[in-house]
Amino acid sequence: MNFLSTLSPMLQSWQLFMAWWLPIDKFIEEFIYYYPLFMAYIWMFGAIIFCLRYEWKKLPLPNFANDVDFPPVSILIPCYNEGDNVRETIGILQQQNYPNFEIIAINDGSKDNTLDILHELAEKYANLRVVNLHTNQGKAMGLRTAALLAKSEILICIDGDALLSPDATRWMVRHFVENPNVGAVTGNPRIRNRSTLLGRIQVGEFSAIVGMIKRAQRSYGKVFTVSGVIAAFRKTALHNVGYWSNDMITEDIDISWKLQLAGWSIRFEPNALCWVLMPETLKGLWLQRVRWSQGGSEVLLRYFHALFRWSSRGMWLLYGECLISVTWAFLILLHLIYAPFDLLMSTTNESLHDLSPSWTSMLLSITCLFQFGVSLAIDSRYESQTGGVGRYYYWMVWYPIVYWLMNVGTTIVGTIRAIRKKRGQRAVWVTIDRGLR
Repeated sequence: MNFLSTLSPMLQSWQLFMAWWLPIDKFIEEFIYYYPLFMAYIWMFGAIIFCLRYEWKKLPLPNFANDVDFPPVSILIPCYNEGDNVRETIGILQQQNYPNFEIIAINDGSKDNTLDILHELAEKYANLRVVNLHTNQGKAMGLRTAALLAKSEILICIDGDALLSPDATRWMVRHFVENPNVGAVTGNPRIRNRSTLLGRIQVGEFSAIVGMIKRAQRSYGKVFTVSGVIAAFRKTALHNVGYWSNDMITEDIDISWKLQLAGWSIRFEPNALCWVLMPETLKGLWLQRVRWSQGGSEVLLRYFHALFRWSSRGMWLLYGECLISVTWAFLILLHLIYAPFDLLMSTTNESLHDLSPSWTSMLLSITCLFQFGVSLAIDSRYESQTGGVGRYYYWMVWYPIVYWLMNVGTTIVGTIRAIRKKRGQRAVWVTIDRGLR
């Protein structure tokens, strides 16, 4: 009798909790399903607008009246342990279809033979200057140092393992010439290594996700980030915002927000192609995406107060969407934690966490494939020399399994790291997986 009298209040409390929790859990479940569905159509609609405005009619290669009208350009290459790649990178740069440019390579305390190769190349190429930092200072410091030493107002920044398309400089420079309010131009990175499943999936990802989102964000006004591997900057704009921050783990996201919060515009130039190496192991991909997630969360934390200025209103929607995407990841975690309890306590055959195929999951899958189809159709013209990207459409069926689940984990881990990180802590280089070649 005593046992039953003790158990009865506990059951009543549980029933009250379930009556309060079930509507909330139902809302969370629907939000988890419908948020990516809603955003997929937002990205598709914005990308189509961008395509119709800027890509539908193929533009001729930008040209100027004569060589004097080409503004000088400085190409900055921060290098850390790039001995295997920098020779090819600088060799390809010499093929730029541009009459007036210099190259500044920054050796940031490399432990391999990067510095020796750079000195060798400097003797071979008259337009190459080498800057040596004796200790590893981080990519942001390397870029800041090179920017201060650069002779040009327009700076193009690429990674030490990137191959820049010969016409990329012309395509990017035209934005600075046409509009004095343009502070940065982000290029169009393409995947070089495609020998594994992860490499092939990333070909589609950079078209369907990265490229589509950049097009859509540009259509709606603000861009979350320039591409860290290929971006151009106006030196005056960089000086105005204090250049890159040394304590932000993703300097590309940080500088994008600093520029736009200061009133500068960022453009996306799909014709500015740059071939890059990406991770092709799950460990390498995980570490890369955790870093990206941490960098995005650091930006959300640092510039929260800056958004209260009326002049920052253009960034409100972008900030809100980023915050919701982080919340979405944590809600999935909460949903998964609660699922076993729901299955145990469910008194009916119907569970809120039915994992069998349903019309919502089918709609999400069809939308995903439709999104990939639209983006690959838009992006295919930029890979005509490689046979197009349409042949990678088949591999995108694996994208939700490989990347969506990983994205939840990397977002959670990256956000926690951003919260725990001490402000002012220097962000330095880390060894990354560059895939199989």
